Amino acid sequence: MERPPLGPAGIVVDLAAIRANTRLLRATAGVSLIAVVKADGYGHGMVESALAAQSGGAEWLATATIEEALALRAAGVEGPVLCWITTPTSDYAAAADAGIDVSAYSGEELDEMAAALQGRAEPARIQLKVDTGLSRGGAPRAAWDELFTRAQQGESAGLWRVSGIWSHFACADEPGHPANDRQERAFRDALALAEERGLRPELRHLANSAAAILRPSARFDAVRCGIALYGLDPAPGEATGIGLEPAMTVTAPLLMVKDLAPGDGVSYGHRWVAEQPTTVGLVPVGYGDGIPRHASRPGAPDAAATVGIDGKPRPIRGTVCMDQVVVDLEGDRPPVGSEVVVLGPPSAGGPTAQDWAEACGTINYEIVTRIGGRMSRRYVDSETGADA
Repeated sequence: MERPPLGPAGIVVDLAAIRANTRLLRATAGVSLIAVVKADGYGHGMVESALAAQSGGAEWLATATIEEALALRAAGVEGPVLCWITTPTSDYAAAADAGIDVSAYSGEELDEMAAALQGRAEPARIQLKVDTGLSRGGAPRAAWDELFTRAQQGESAGLWRVSGIWSHFACADEPGHPANDRQERAFRDALALAEERGLRPELRHLANSAAAILRPSARFDAVRCGIALYGLDPAPGEATGIGLEPAMTVTAPLLMVKDLAPGDGVSYGHRWVAEQPTTVGLVPVGYGDGIPRHASRPGAPDAAATVGIDGKPRPIRGTVCMDQVVVDLEGDRPPVGSEVVVLGPPSAGGPTAQDWAEACGTINYEIVTRIGGRMSRRYVDSETGADA
């Protein structure tokens, strides 16, 4: 029998879903929306996701690094952009020239910025990040006064305009966690102190995706939405009813079908052994493409991640390899070349990113952000029915 042609494993991103999610989040929050497109748009494509979010009503974009923000500008993306990770070698002048808001965490960082911005005709735009309890980036409470005072001095000197003050929740995906109240109170304390020191930022923002949906009191002037922008629940079990649309679908062809007898071991280390006659299929994706190696759950095979073939969940069996995985077809023999749905929205007929996260003991953010490797990425627009 002639072997059918096989397409490569690939990622399809529906830009209409990103637009729809942006509109939904913007309407839910009722304030400006900062669309976070860092890490290549959480695996969805930074530039394409940024443009889709803007067309859906996002007033701002955000990246982690200056380099990501400059890449947006190089691609022709306009509009306000915020970034928040810098190093002593960061090109503050280039960011200022491109109209990018850069975050400062400390007086020392402001001194570095001041040295780089001397002699500019127009003030740069900076935002100040305060640590309200995440204990990650941002000025700790003991340093707020120094940060605000130094920032106001630089603003008076014409070096920069303090355009925003912000912070980040640690536990917004757990709406009942007491840290949320503490952090919101701390943020309000920081805003009051900044005002005492003469700062009047145009943008005060604290809420991430989960808080944007679940915590109205934390919305302030804007919310920062990342994972929800791409249609994934930022607080599984808490925000499922809002109507987000997953934008990513990952598919691959079925390469081979074979029979196994009882006692046949599968993949490296024979960490899964057939207990009864079955059929298995070979799928050409592996950890080189971002498939978690522990997805097969060798110690708990009943909890293994699955893929979808013919609308049925097919569990991964044996160790995930760099380039391929083996799935249990349980006696079925779908044709070689059949579409394998690695992940996608429920309508795609396979597991969701959240299903993968639960099987692998991680979060949906990690699943979609790490997927890719050698996979192609294609954009569609389900509103128009055309490739984008």
